[in-house]
Formats: sequence, structure tokens, C-alpha cells
Amino acid sequence: MSNPSRLSSTIAACAVLFAAGASLCQSARADEHSRFAQVPQLPLYKTECTSCHMAYPPGMLPAASWQRLMSGLPKHFGTDASLDAAQAKTLSAWLAANAGTGRMASQAPPEDRISRSSWFVRQHDEVPAATWKRPSIKSASNCTACHTGANQGDFNEHNVRIPR
Repeated sequence: MSNPSRLSSTIAACAVLFAAGASLCQSARADEHSRFAQVPQLPLYKTECTSCHMAYPPGMLPAASWQRLMSGLPKHFGTDASLDAAQAKTLSAWLAANAGTGRMASQAPPEDRISRSSWFVRQHDEVPAATWKRPSIKSASNCTACHTGANQGDFNEHNVRIPR
């Protein structure tokens, strides 16, 4: 028969390990959502890109995707977003230097669309297709419609407010 005191100690140790593991997982999730806020925005990026959409954090795409997007600015998702050569070079260098790395950016998403990346799809798998079509949201690329801190790089799920 086992020693009740030893069993109690073992259970207590397991509870501590479980709590520590849960805390690590929670902080890893928080880091995943807050890592975008850690990159100070280049003023040129903010000025040029926010004239049409939010300034997506560069960590949302791998460097190869940003390179293709920058080389295709005359036909940027159906819009001419051309820049002069000096501006394009500056933006390209900044995007490449701050592009996503690791698991989140291990592969370029179809059409280099953030909203089609595997991590984006996984994070939004519970959102019904009809939700994206609401006039208040319009599309999956409109992060600011639901993520109240998106413009500051905060995509924490606790700050999501899905409009009607």
C-alpha cells in the first residue's frame, strides 16, 4: 500500500507542474498575439499603406511574400499602389528585416494573403463565412473590424469584439 504522505506530495508536485505548464502555454499564446506590437512602424509604411488598409504588422508574412507584394505594387490586389523607387526600396528593406519567421511564417500563404495563411485560418476557424460578409466587417482582411487593438499590433482574442 502506498504512503499517504508521499502520495499527497506527489499530487502537490503534479499540480505545481501542471500550473506552471498552463502558465507557459498561456504566456506563449499571449506572446504569439503581442509579437506584432514589438516592431515600431516605419512612418513611410504607415503613411503609404494606411491610405487603403491598416498597416499590417510585417511579422504576419514571411520575407518572400513581402518581396513579391512590393514588386507587384502596380497591381496590388486590384489597386495601383505604386511608389517611387526610393520609397519602394526603403519599405522593402524594412519589411524584409521585420518579416515573420519561425512556424508562423514557415510558408507563404496562397496569393501572399495574410487572411489565407495557415495560422490565420487556424486562428479564425470558428468564424462562420457569413460573418466576414457583414457590412460592418466586409472581409477577413479588415482586422480592425473585430480586433480593437489591431492598429497597435494587439490581436489578443480577449480584445475581440465582433460587430453585428
